Amino acid sequence: MKKYWHQIKAICFLAWPAVVQEAMNVVVSYVDTAMVGALGADASAAVGLTSTVGWLVSSIAIAFGIGILSVCAQSMGADDQEKVQRTGQQALFLTLIVGTILTVICVLIAPYLPIWLNGDPEICAVASSYFMIISIPLLFRSAVLILSSVLRSVSDMKTPMMINLYMNMINIILNFILIYPTRKIFGITVFGAGLGVNGAAIATAISFVIGGVMMFVRYYKNKIFSFSKTGFHFYKKEFKECLDIGIPVVLERGVICLGHVTFSALIAKLGVARFAAHTIAIQAEQAFYIPGYGFQTAAATLAGNAMGQKSEQRVKEVTYLISGITMLLMIVCGVVLFIFARQLMSIFTPDAQVIELGARVLRIVSVSEPIYGILVILEGVFNGMGDTKAPFVFSLLTMWGIRIIGSWSMINVFNLSIEAVWMMMVCDNVARCFLLSRRFLKGRWKYRLNND
Repeated sequence: MKKYWHQIKAICFLAWPAVVQEAMNVVVSYVDTAMVGALGADASAAVGLTSTVGWLVSSIAIAFGIGILSVCAQSMGADDQEKVQRTGQQALFLTLIVGTILTVICVLIAPYLPIWLNGDPEICAVASSYFMIISIPLLFRSAVLILSSVLRSVSDMKTPMMINLYMNMINIILNFILIYPTRKIFGITVFGAGLGVNGAAIATAISFVIGGVMMFVRYYKNKIFSFSKTGFHFYKKEFKECLDIGIPVVLERGVICLGHVTFSALIAKLGVARFAAHTIAIQAEQAFYIPGYGFQTAAATLAGNAMGQKSEQRVKEVTYLISGITMLLMIVCGVVLFIFARQLMSIFTPDAQVIELGARVLRIVSVSEPIYGILVILEGVFNGMGDTKAPFVFSLLTMWGIRIIGSWSMINVFNLSIEAVWMMMVCDNVARCFLLSRRFLKGRWKYRLNND
């Protein structure tokens, strides 16, 4: 028992900066949503319409970062410092390539995206402008996401946490200044630009630029990589190895996020009120994913280290311990979400109809929070081990075979509303958790232990 208690403390020590970072990201997301929500349901719907695509873009960068994290973490476990350095250098090339491509694509599609997503004509222009502004600094956003993964692979969890703290503080302050017009607060005149939704976008864009610059500086100065001595060099073998692991994750995230886009587009057809409820509920639910995504980072790093050590037993211990911790935390989250669903929705909108609809769907999803927690940890474990192809296939099957086809049927065949659609989302998560759990328990990842 003492052995496991020591391991639990080590896991928590590694995970807490990621948990704090996730919490901060949720807070700023809440503040963004609440500030925009104060402008009305149309403003919330405009931001929400393209938010899933924004998540897709971020997920692509994160996915490439996972490829580097896996190779670096396994090299750290094998005590191969030279390979750690070579792999770490490939992050810069990936950042430049991925960031540039994403920027060009997103800027080009921004005028047309809201129309493709079945957006209400009243909100399309605002949604397009919002997406255009946050797309321009995507190179810097990619730097934050990819280089964060590199630093975490060598157990530097605090640097990404602190940089995200600074970014979030900048975002909130600029939101306050740019969204609203000049007004009096407690008798004091507070100057504002009154830019509305565009103000929120500009604030986010500025925080991306500042965060990207800060992240590159910290990445360059990291002593493990020793860039000041070695410089940056392209190594074909390590670059290809990162891509071999990262591309299936990119495809998986792409499948999931495009599924979310399609999912949101289906809900958009139900009307502005239901779509606003969906958008805000998705945002509100994020707080209850904090334990899962926080411990996922620790799971990926420790599983990668264990694979580098060629220790099957260590992989299992890490997986079971982190899954157990996360499940207990997510049970608590699920109970809180169920009880306070209505109060949570009321934070973001004064609209009674939106609050009622959002509370219903939040209570539906709350019962599956522990299952989702295990799902997230298993994703992290498979990513850290470099076993990424099977999870991609599972995501493809459940997202499109259950969530999308099921949601389309609920709306177009059975004429049901948003509650039935969210049930399909829960079914998707349960099915994917089952498939990942089955693969892990049957040991179909062990082939990675013999790979050099």
